[in-house]
Amino acid sequence: MVIKRFEIYWVNLDPTIGREMQKTRPAAVISPNEVNDALGTILVVPITSSKRGFPTRIPFELNKNENYLALDQIRAVDKDRLNKRMAVLSEEAARILCERLQELFAY
Repeated sequence: MVIKRFEIYWVNLDPTIGREMQKTRPAAVISPNEVNDALGTILVVPITSSKRGFPTRIPFELNKNENYLALDQIRAVDKDRLNKRMAVLSEEAARILCERLQELFAY
């Protein structure tokens, strides 16, 4: 399976511990395509429909519903956790995501 940056897949996040997002849910791929091709793991941002006031949550529309990219829940997952591809982030959502990631990891 070819996995591309900014694609959204159904991802099985279980088992989890504590406050980690759980269950099978949509998640956006954020690792570069070169990494996705070379490794057996990818970086994903889980997606939630729960509105929180966290600055690490990016609102965007998915299937005509408001959802949130949960940057505070970034994780590496094995490619075997990915199920069906469901969408691709819009250019605007991808741009905002990249800006927030730069802010999050700035030093």
